[in-house]
Amino acid sequence: MREQRKRLTGVVTSDKMDKTVVVAVTTTKRHPLFGKVLKLVKKYKAHDENNEAHLGDTVQIIESKPISRDKRWSVVAITDRAK
Repeated sequence: MREQRKRLTGVVTSDKMDKTVVVAVTTTKRHPLFGKVLKLVKKYKAHDENNEAHLGDTVQIIESKPISRDKRWSVVAITDRAK
């Protein structure tokens, strides 16, 4: 079951909450009629148990059971640290 959960990669846009980070995930999608490539950004609140991720870090998040009203994702790994 663990392998079936979705994994996303994004950039931390906020780390002001305790044990929570906001991760912006960017995807591209082609417009069905005009064919233009659109860049879509969606923000997810992710659980960060040890407050390790900071603003600007690239992190990998994984789907999890609901932790609070808005949190359904958890930080798995910090891929790249902000400068």
